[in-house]
Amino acid sequence: MSAAKDAANAELVEAFQEFFRGYYGEEIRTLAQHYPNEQRSLEVDWEDLFRFDPDLADDYLAKPEQFQRYAEEALRLYDLPIDVSLGNAHVRVYNLNETDSYYPGWFSPTKRHNKEPFLTIEGQVEKATDVDPKIEDAAFECQLCGSLNRVPQSGTADDFQEPHECQGCERQGPFQINFDQSEFVDAQLLRLAEPPEVVAGGEGTKIDVALEDDLTDQAEPGDRVDVTGRLRLKQDGSNNKKSNRFKPYLKGHHIEISDTDFEDLEITEEDKQQIEAIVNGEYGPLFEAILGSIAPDLTGEKYDLIKEGLFLMLIGGATVELDNGREVRGVFHMLLIGDASTGKSTLLREANLIAPRSVFANGKGATEAGMTATAKQDDWADGEWTLDAGALVQANNGLASIDEIDKVREDVQDSMHGAMADMKVDVNKAGINTTLPAETSVFAGGNPKHSRWDDYVADSEQIDLSETLLSRFALIFKLQDIPDEETDREKAEHVLETKEAAKAKRAGEESYTDDDDRIIDHDLLRKYVAYARQLPDPRFRTEEERNKLRDAYVRMRAVNGYDEDAPVPITLRKLQDMHRLAEASARARLSQWIQEEDIQRAKRLVGESLQDYGMNEDGEFDADIVEVNASKPQQDRVKNVKAVIREMQAGKAGGVPYEDVYERLEEQGISQEKAKHEIEKLKQKGDAYEPKTNKEVRVT
Repeated sequence: MSAAKDAANAELVEAFQEFFRGYYGEEIRTLAQHYPNEQRSLEVDWEDLFRFDPDLADDYLAKPEQFQRYAEEALRLYDLPIDVSLGNAHVRVYNLNETDSYYPGWFSPTKRHNKEPFLTIEGQVEKATDVDPKIEDAAFECQLCGSLNRVPQSGTADDFQEPHECQGCERQGPFQINFDQSEFVDAQLLRLAEPPEVVAGGEGTKIDVALEDDLTDQAEPGDRVDVTGRLRLKQDGSNNKKSNRFKPYLKGHHIEISDTDFEDLEITEEDKQQIEAIVNGEYGPLFEAILGSIAPDLTGEKYDLIKEGLFLMLIGGATVELDNGREVRGVFHMLLIGDASTGKSTLLREANLIAPRSVFANGKGATEAGMTATAKQDDWADGEWTLDAGALVQANNGLASIDEIDKVREDVQDSMHGAMADMKVDVNKAGINTTLPAETSVFAGGNPKHSRWDDYVADSEQIDLSETLLSRFALIFKLQDIPDEETDREKAEHVLETKEAAKAKRAGEESYTDDDDRIIDHDLLRKYVAYARQLPDPRFRTEEERNKLRDAYVRMRAVNGYDEDAPVPITLRKLQDMHRLAEASARARLSQWIQEEDIQRAKRLVGESLQDYGMNEDGEFDADIVEVNASKPQQDRVKNVKAVIREMQAGKAGGVPYEDVYERLEEQGISQEKAKHEIEKLKQKGDAYEPKTNKEVRVT
């Protein structure tokens, strides 16, 4: 029986040798030249193995450990032209059938474990441990007789095996590990999650992946990966109390970082023809068709502007690296601040459905780890420090929709600002020093401080966001719920008619109203965005065309004149924003050239945004509203108030009576109401205080 088994094993080893000779001769010679320092594995495409011998390929899926041993033995025996031993080299099989590739949770762990435990799991790395040494063969030295006792460690990380008795003196220790004689391998644990766009804002299913040797340190949190490996089960509970439930995990065998573009979204030739038909006007004028397909329930000029900006944001501009190594981002961001029930959440979720890659997050209670990334001690890794990816890293090369951004804590806003400006997140904590990519467009929505816009209070005082974060939004729009009989009637009719039509359809009755009147459905729109993003970077055809954008910027800079007291209308950031918008507009037209219409579209969107949130109380464009969160007239007023109080308090030990301050400020054209407002702000910032409550004020 043993001889027959040995013969069968030898036959399988020979089969792999023949396979290697016919398919992987060149790759094996390359491995031999770089082994073991630069390369330690031979990567084998399962499709090649299937072409060579379908039965051998299928048996590999059913008995991966056993057949991997045969393959690695065949590799060790391979006849090489150079004197190199590949005794510890790995054979790593990948690219399984689509039927053997799953997202986390999209398969039955029991069936796969029992029948075909070798599979590929596609997902996003949510968190990762450091790479640590893992003992494979522990050498225990008997403290009584000095004998070495070797105990293989083939179990899970928390299943450490010790010798029962010494092989030399046959006593039960004590033993001490001899580290020099033991064998270690690099080990790392990843947690894979379903991609955010697959779970559509939910948590999704996760699975842990154990990696060893040259598979470690290949992926970081936020990376999309395909991991091929052997499905295993780990018992829940502790050593004291075992459970009858088991958790599946994957013993990694091969890992591949997925492309960062949208190649995983299949775009057929028929899809391309439909996209080109949209661009060519067969669905109506291009942007009218687009706007009519995004949240069609929301109508009106303001919503059309937002939808237009949203669509261009999803497509994005060109990210380039300059000769000095600095990257200029192509992604841009948009902010909606509006009254309750003005459609902010609808637009955010609509964007999340259209974006080929997206994450939906809520600012309420959000942490730095939830928004960007951080290192933290985690029970998942037995208290070890792990690297966790947040929304902006998970959505890399896609969209992060953030609702209730006004609820985001100030420290989290600071971390978001860095990611939105530099397209990366730096983590330096507990010995973990790394940079994670975050080339992510942020589409955020929130409420004014008191839930509704107050026309009698400066806009900048009604947004609870830091000026550094505000300055990163290319487009900011206000949404107000203002009663209007005609508009209200149209909206009410649409809401009621749509729901009644849906009920009639469910009842099998004929309805003359379509409950979804989109011109282009979500699926095609998503493919349109993905297709446009993969096009070459649009450029200006001539210097004359480029100068049109330059001149538009210069004219906007001059809109308030050049008087030194006039507010600065826009900064250079707005030129960069218009450039990105123009690039995105050209891509939307599937054009490689930025043309006049793209420049005009970019200028119009930026101009309308500034009219919404960028004009001071004197009706002037004022960059300081965004850049420092206070208009120039507000800043001048504060300076005057402080100067008057400081002059009046000079030589006095106490404060200045409020009545005297108000009287002096009124002489300078500052009303008592505005004076009270500015003094209150100074007190809140700690720049003023009351020596006598409600009677006197003094500035610091």
